[in-house]
Amino acid sequence: MTTVAVESIGVEAQPLVILDDFAPDPDGLRRFATEADFAPALNHYPGVRADLPPSYLATQLPVIAAAAAAAFGRTGPIRVVDASFSIVSTPAGELTIPQRLPHIDAFTEDRIALVHYLSPKGGDGTAFFRHRATGFETIDERRRDLFFRHLDTELRHGGAPPPGYLLGDTPLFECIATKSARYNRALLYRSWNLHSGAISPDNALSASAGDGRLTVTGFFSIG
Repeated sequence: MTTVAVESIGVEAQPLVILDDFAPDPDGLRRFATEADFAPALNHYPGVRADLPPSYLATQLPVIAAAAAAAFGRTGPIRVVDASFSIVSTPAGELTIPQRLPHIDAFTEDRIALVHYLSPKGGDGTAFFRHRATGFETIDERRRDLFFRHLDTELRHGGAPPPGYLLGDTPLFECIATKSARYNRALLYRSWNLHSGAISPDNALSASAGDGRLTVTGFFSIG
């Protein structure tokens, strides 16, 4: 049975939902993933993605909707923007600058992100950040122009992020929370939170569903 806990992130006190024992058959999901056709991801994701079994969303959407209603006050219809198996696999030395920075996935309050960890060893979790220059922990439509103007100026004047995956504080960003991965744990958070995978230097970055950082990533619009 899924257990639900809600924490808050940073001074903006954004909700973070932790759902343990999220899916009824995580081993079955892993077996499906080992037979899936993974391909390079789009939109700056540093790895590969593959389609989910059709039953996944049918089973998990009611759980997501109930948690989103309780934590975010979103009680309207839920629309799937995107959902897939995802594995971080890009070598650290090949990351682009956007892949080495915290990011947001959308700018509006209705958008909710999911990450569902499916590595039996737990593995790397997810971290959340504050932009030092502006103090922003979330980027909505009102903040986006100011944030990106500041960030562009910082990057053009010697503020390029360190090489490799983002882990902990940097000169431009302060890490305000890190939530560890656990087998069959899922996180829900607003897509406007600045965040990143907390990928450790000793991660082998395998693209195999059998031994890589297998997750489900999902993006939803909830009225």
